[in-house]
Amino acid sequence: MTAKAQAAIPVEAYEAYCTLEHQLGVLLRRSRAISAEMGRAVHPELEPGAYSLLVRIDNAAPARPSDLATYFRVGKATISRQVKVLEGLGLIGRQDDPLDGRACLLALTDEGRERLDRARSARQERFYALLTTWPQEDVRHLADMLGRFNALTARDDRDHLPGTATPPGLPGA
Repeated sequence: MTAKAQAAIPVEAYEAYCTLEHQLGVLLRRSRAISAEMGRAVHPELEPGAYSLLVRIDNAAPARPSDLATYFRVGKATISRQVKVLEGLGLIGRQDDPLDGRACLLALTDEGRERLDRARSARQERFYALLTTWPQEDVRHLADMLGRFNALTARDDRDHLPGTATPPGLPGA
């Protein structure tokens, strides 16, 4: 934040934003570590970055590699390398895209589904164990606040990617 912008914000608000930035940094570092653990739980040879790709393929299946590259904001070559790893481990499969003979569609294999479901269940049990002392209302409030923040950042992402801004008057605008 520039000195001029900082000077325009009341001290209490500035301190709150600094605390938020710090806590988000801690959360993101821990999230990367958990993703690496999750990846190893799915398959010992799975790279940390490939776990996120596997989850996205599951959520968006059948998924085109070009759509995955756009989603992750990486080049098609990067996605292609990761897809080959996931295929080589037997976690995803590909089929021809019936709408575009040059493209393919990706989806989890039965083995990939089983391994991902097992890892997700373990993660859910871990979160439950961590938060079991919290009142359910606090857990729900945290989930709601994170949902609001994620929606806000998703909207910000759309507004800063070429050709993806939401037109005024549409949901998410």
